[in-house]
Amino acid sequence: MDTGLSGRTAVVPGASSGLGLAVARSLAAEGANVVLGGRRGELVRAEAEKLPSAVGVEVDLTDPAATDALVGAAQERFGPVDVLVLNGGGPPPGVAVDFTADKLAEAVALLVQPHQRLVGAVLAGMRGRGFGRIVAIGSSGVQQPIDRLVASNAGRAALAGYLKTLASEVAADGVTVNMVLPGRIATDRVGVLDRANAERSGASEEQVRERAEATIPVGRYGTPEEFAAVVTFLASAAASYVTGEQIRCDGGLVRAH
Repeated sequence: MDTGLSGRTAVVPGASSGLGLAVARSLAAEGANVVLGGRRGELVRAEAEKLPSAVGVEVDLTDPAATDALVGAAQERFGPVDVLVLNGGGPPPGVAVDFTADKLAEAVALLVQPHQRLVGAVLAGMRGRGFGRIVAIGSSGVQQPIDRLVASNAGRAALAGYLKTLASEVAADGVTVNMVLPGRIATDRVGVLDRANAERSGASEEQVRERAEATIPVGRYGTPEEFAAVVTFLASAAASYVTGEQIRCDGGLVRAH
């Protein structure tokens, strides 16, 4: 398949490790110029040096200045942004009975506002050129809320609502907007959650993982590379008729239609 990504410019925040890094590598393998963003500057710069055409930028997405830093680096080095991947860290675990208005505001500040700022910075250019791909890395909790992750469930659901609304407004301009929902993917973030579950339950981390795998029809955690392949397809020219969708990459974990 010709993805049509060769020579395109992609911005991938949260790319120092995990899903973001896997996506950056996958896009680069298809010939895209990639801007990797992350709070660990030395790490994103080192990872960028390993790719054919990439640059690493130290940013904290909760800082409004991060938008100009990422988009500015892309434009200065490669040109206008064609592909925007929305990705960042998640809030700490918590239960709904302890959720407060302040915690909700924190979730929105982490999971919605930074991504809206990035979209706002590149959308007009995408529409004017008649091509754009916006792909958000979400969570299976958007469709099936995850226990003890109330802040993530709420914040990512809000982002999903914004993106679904946006998708219909810009579809005729050649801009697609989609969200990919990971289930249990073997990343550092999932490892942290597994360790937290182990400490709370008194089980070992290995036992926690085995129990989680037993709930997944495929019978295992996914790999970052498997997830990145889905994002790369949605970023490609071949996916021009796919928009406004939430695509699950979870091994069958979520049972909803």
